[in-house]
Amino acid sequence: MRAARLLVDGHDTAPVLVADTPVSRLRGMLGRAPLPPALLLRPANSVHGVGMRESLEVAVLDASGGVVSTTVLRPGRMTRPVRGGSQVLEAPLGSFTRWGLRVGSHIETVNAPPGGGRP
Repeated sequence: MRAARLLVDGHDTAPVLVADTPVSRLRGMLGRAPLPPALLLRPANSVHGVGMRESLEVAVLDASGGVVSTTVLRPGRMTRPVRGGSQVLEAPLGSFTRWGLRVGSHIETVNAPPGGGRP
């Protein structure tokens, strides 16, 4: 996993971990305490909450970073695959409201500044 900054509609909103390998996507948010501010899984078009203790907000993004759907993922549940989805953003409950993230928003990541560490 690599650390980056999350931009929502051009606004720097939070640190984000980018899971872009099979092993990092498999681990996801499992076993993380506290939860990171955000986790971006790519490629992905659905996620599961097996083994999770907390609900998460989930946004499915298209290849250009456009948000095509949002939902709350409850522990032990799964989301359905979303047609056209190529990335999934996960965050603790309440994050999307604070960030102004909604269907139609645009998400991108930028490299974390040197010494920024892991979110």
